[in-house]
Amino acid sequence: MKYKTTMALVLGLMVGATAVAGQPEVATFAGGCFWCMEPPFDKLDGVISTTSGYTGGREANPTYKEVSSGKTGHTEAVQIVYDPGKISYRKLLDVFWRQINPTTPDRQFVDVGSQYRPGIFYHDDAQKRLAEETKKEMAESGRFDGPIATEITKAGAFWPAEDYHQDYYMKNPKRYKFYRFGSGRDRYLDKVWGKGRDS
Repeated sequence: MKYKTTMALVLGLMVGATAVAGQPEVATFAGGCFWCMEPPFDKLDGVISTTSGYTGGREANPTYKEVSSGKTGHTEAVQIVYDPGKISYRKLLDVFWRQINPTTPDRQFVDVGSQYRPGIFYHDDAQKRLAEETKKEMAESGRFDGPIATEITKAGAFWPAEDYHQDYYMKNPKRYKFYRFGSGRDRYLDKVWGKGRDS
């Protein structure tokens, strides 16, 4: 699995507080079901890997069952390792905002609960600044019916999800498409952004 080959790299990047020129960097986003958050980033030139997992909670090494209960405080998230020489964090943010409903604090489409809350988990001050700038832009865009509820939080421990969740859209394309269509995600995103959006 791709996430196994990159976890040592990710852990090393998370420990270092300062980005090094020419080295990969990490971005962490929560946008509801992580199955739906991997594909739009995987297709971007400059993205090295995406890993589905859990973050923002209290428990170490949580399982999908535990996170799904809503009792661990985690949210489903995707962690992205990328080459900043090929793609900017700002571009990743632009893609992120086009995947979610930012007005629902504890829900994304058919999935309800704090484990599906949308969020940006920043790894340094530069990411925090850009996250806040783009959140303000979303609030002022006039695209949304309610206030922007997406949280911006300092990144903490990220726990990779079980193997069967990684690249789910490629391993189980029919089930993924059925779920995605039924979730209403694309209908909402097409309404807000148009069919030319990143998806």
